[in-house]
Amino acid sequence: MHRLEPHSDVDPEGVVRISRLNHAVLFVSDLDRASRFYTEVLGFEVIAEEPRANARFLRASGSDNHHDLGLFGLGAGATRPPTRGLGLYHLAWQVPTIDDLAEARSRIAGADALTGQSSHGATKSVYGADPDGNEFEIMWLLPRDAWGDYESRAVVEALDLDAEISRWSGVETYT
Repeated sequence: MHRLEPHSDVDPEGVVRISRLNHAVLFVSDLDRASRFYTEVLGFEVIAEEPRANARFLRASGSDNHHDLGLFGLGAGATRPPTRGLGLYHLAWQVPTIDDLAEARSRIAGADALTGQSSHGATKSVYGADPDGNEFEIMWLLPRDAWGDYESRAVVEALDLDAEISRWSGVETYT
């Protein structure tokens, strides 16, 4: 593994105690359309609006965050960044069970927004894109004691969701 040299202005003994990603904020062309997608397809709830910024804040079902997603509407003239350009590739949201992942896949496919699915060894994932092309991942994490060789490996393999459901249905790894 490639080791990075420490930044000259940073104390190499100190750490920033980040525990998790709390929320993401997206620029969207049509705030109403994006809000409908995230609420109707993925089950988010609009918890606050800021009309002066043409913004809405949404919470995922089952989340204890104030908000998990902020949407800022830029208007129909907004331009998309280039595909595969520098910047954020996708967001990933975790679900408690493989059954929840299957439900997410069904809902995303039903909205014609499914872009793929894969196994990363320790995680099983489905991918989609919102109406503005912002990509996202819905993932389920295997129980820690089942990671095995994937403890220190990351792979991209085909996902056999039916087989994973047969093996893991009802097993909750995150609440």
